[in-house]
Amino acid sequence: AGDGEDEGGKASPRPALQQRTTSAAAFFSSLKTRFHRTRSRDGKPGLRRQELIDGVRSNSQPDVSVTRGDSCTTDYAADNSSAEHSSLTTPLSLSPRRPPLLHSGANSTTAGKGSEEAGTDQVPADETSSGGPSVIKPSVAPETKSLQQSTSSLDPALQRTRALRQYAFYQLHVDLKRGEDLVPKDACGTSDPYVKFKVNGKLGFKSKTVYKDLNPVWDESFILAVEDAFEPIQVKVFDYDWGLQDDFMGMANIDLTTLDLNKHDVVTLTLSEPGKQEYMGKITLGLMLVPKTQEDKDLYLQRGGSKLADQQRRLKNQLWSCIVTVVLVEGKDLLPMDPDGFSDPYVKFRLGTEKYKSKIDTRTLNPRWVEQFDFHLFDDQSHLLEVSVWDKDARSKDDFMGKSILDLSEYEREKTLDIWTDLLEGAGKVHLLLTISGTTASETISDLHNYKEDPRELNQISDRYKLSKSFGNVHDVGHLTAKIFRAQGLASADIGGKSDPFCVLQLVNDRLQTQTEYKTLMPTWNKIFTLSVKDIHTVLEVTVYDEDRDHKVEFLGKVSIPLLKVINGEKKWYALKDKKMRTRAKGHYPEILMELSVQWNMIRAAMRTFTPPEEKYMQKEQKFNRQIFIRNVNRLKGTIAQMVEGGVLISKILEWENPLQSGMAFIGFLLAVYYFEMYMIPIALLGIFLKNYIVFSLVGSLMHKDDELEMCSD
Repeated sequence: AGDGEDEGGKASPRPALQQRTTSAAAFFSSLKTRFHRTRSRDGKPGLRRQELIDGVRSNSQPDVSVTRGDSCTTDYAADNSSAEHSSLTTPLSLSPRRPPLLHSGANSTTAGKGSEEAGTDQVPADETSSGGPSVIKPSVAPETKSLQQSTSSLDPALQRTRALRQYAFYQLHVDLKRGEDLVPKDACGTSDPYVKFKVNGKLGFKSKTVYKDLNPVWDESFILAVEDAFEPIQVKVFDYDWGLQDDFMGMANIDLTTLDLNKHDVVTLTLSEPGKQEYMGKITLGLMLVPKTQEDKDLYLQRGGSKLADQQRRLKNQLWSCIVTVVLVEGKDLLPMDPDGFSDPYVKFRLGTEKYKSKIDTRTLNPRWVEQFDFHLFDDQSHLLEVSVWDKDARSKDDFMGKSILDLSEYEREKTLDIWTDLLEGAGKVHLLLTISGTTASETISDLHNYKEDPRELNQISDRYKLSKSFGNVHDVGHLTAKIFRAQGLASADIGGKSDPFCVLQLVNDRLQTQTEYKTLMPTWNKIFTLSVKDIHTVLEVTVYDEDRDHKVEFLGKVSIPLLKVINGEKKWYALKDKKMRTRAKGHYPEILMELSVQWNMIRAAMRTFTPPEEKYMQKEQKFNRQIFIRNVNRLKGTIAQMVEGGVLISKILEWENPLQSGMAFIGFLLAVYYFEMYMIPIALLGIFLKNYIVFSLVGSLMHKDDELEMCSD
């Protein structure tokens, strides 16, 4: 070994190099450490490079060497530590001339003093210690993947950016909580603020208006569809001015790239005017960005979601999946919140972005409201119906009395459910009638296109109401099947000469409805409904309404059909009448095509006849009618006048002011006393009855001819 080193500085034999491998490796390791410490002073690139090298060393497999075209092997770590390669700034590749490889202290060779000075000189590797050549192929992919993972774990912003690029569609769940320190825009020193959310320059949501408050509490939840997560969402606050242009109160942007996926964050936005640094208050939001698949995006676009219209347009585009009808009946055993031991309870309902508030029932712990509320249920929003009870206080904040949450996905659809729900965080319970109907999906069981009569099911229904099973379930009197096909000749309720009609079926407290058909006077619903009959003497009410904005409806026609007059399986046109069921409804002879069938048990129906009828909760309250009042007063005046005239006449007869008149009255009185019998009274009443019947038959049938049901085959 010593002789080889003295001759002209030629390369020493392989055994001599192997003896110095340990010391050379230690030297290069210290050299690399000093070099990267110097590079780390320049900023993050050097630090990132050092972290990458350390990560590769800690996660790699035993290092290998690569054989180049000139039959010389180069150690990767020593090559990277040289002055030539340290000047390179490629972030994800440590050597631009060849893929990154790792060295192994067992199998690789290390340069001697000459390589220490040059840093890039290579040592021939024609033979190994065993005397044979050693050529090992490099493995690139695992190390590159490890480097990328290390880079993303070091930079959270870069990691979020890469995650956002993996999805093409998002849903942003927003909880609009409150505002603070908003600027006054009205003369009284307050404002009437509301908030607009814009996605890609289009209105996505508009909040309610909170009047006369600079620290408003909106407490609204909604969902925004986001196609470009790198485009900020604009949040603008305005002051509502009736009849005038609304005043601008500030704006802010929501940077979605700062949000973590599927994580709820509470964000406070500072409002300002564009181009100015003036502080205009702040609003607090709850945000959660949820990624969606391409299938969700396609489905959303099919349902018109790319328009990102406001809630009113969503209703008009029929984006809701069904209608939730809630009848608030009564409450029982509520908490006393007032000093006198009573409460003034009312109920708040919330489903998604829709809210309702019932009337107040004063001084009671067992209130009775009997109010109906209709909600639109969307597929992309929460299906939790929140019911909360409050006590009204005139001089202080209303007291919370309890709440209950109903998961609508757990309830049967196209059926009215009688529910008593207990109040959590309080005491008592609330009585509700819940119906989920008006389903728009064509694959529902209520759609006639997918309905096929099952003979086995029909036989089971018929067998249920046989006379031999009359005492099985006495409360189940019968089964009604109603097929609603279409209507025609409806009145135009909208400005464009069209209507948005839907049909409602009501049997006592059971209420079902069809979907809404927009911009038509000849709607086709093609729905089938089944209702339970508890009393065969009840009447099926079918009403057609026009849907307007803000949950308002307009009456288009109505028909009442007694169940005893139903002919099973007969398809008929029924004339639609006005609200009082006297004349034909407005329009061009409006009518509706239906097919009804009733299966019922006669013995159960007879037993039900002797019990009080079922109470109908939703009845129209009798409002004061001035015309009816004046008419009744005039009738009372006429009756009193006739009684006064009769008294004067009797007084004249008894005083014999007219002898002829008094004599005839006396003779008549004697004949009546002599010939009168008790059976003459019902005969006289029967005569009056026959007289009225004849008059009605001749005159009344002509006046009310249009009121009768018109029946004609399809």
